Amino acid sequence: MAALKLAIGNKNYSSWSMRPWLALRANEIPFVETVIPLYTDNPADKERILGFSRAGKVPVLVDGDITVWDSLAIIEYIAERYPEKKLWPDDVAARAHARSVCAEMHSGFVPLRSECGMNLHRPVRAIALSADALANIARIQEIWRECRTRYGAKGPFLFGRFGAADAMYAPVMHRFRTYAIDITAETKAYMDTMMALPAFQEWTRDGLAETLVIEKFEDA
Repeated sequence: MAALKLAIGNKNYSSWSMRPWLALRANEIPFVETVIPLYTDNPADKERILGFSRAGKVPVLVDGDITVWDSLAIIEYIAERYPEKKLWPDDVAARAHARSVCAEMHSGFVPLRSECGMNLHRPVRAIALSADALANIARIQEIWRECRTRYGAKGPFLFGRFGAADAMYAPVMHRFRTYAIDITAETKAYMDTMMALPAFQEWTRDGLAETLVIEKFEDA
């Protein structure tokens, strides 16, 4: 069986690429990784992305004749392709809860994204945030607290074992860290769990090893 192929952007900056990459690596699902630099002046980079998907964006997963783009769609596909990895909880209520918080991350938290872009190289320092971004931060911590309260007896991640929800919220760890966000003790405990995950550490090491600087993401 041919290996899965995953096209991603720069690990230092590409939060959307991190999500399905982590879902695969943390579950020890073999795949071939292709990193395509984003926001360069090289037209060849854009053509490489278009060669994976006419949507012109990464991440993109290729499984033989099947192409899946968009982070959440890729995670859904992985969950169906490898049901034994249990990216979604078995319990129907917990599964609905997990899908809901994943969809909320997928479509929401725009102020936090725009004001606190993912940049692993960024020196740790706080900035003044808008009321909307602060509300996003409070809501994310509320989501994590509720999940850990309900499902914490099953394991250290949001729904017990590592799953789709953890992958979808993983880039927030770097945002909270590099922008020195004021967090609760419960939030820190969950962040420590995620940041100790070998796959999370691998992505972080690779991102910190990158040398490409994208000026538009270096302002904050």
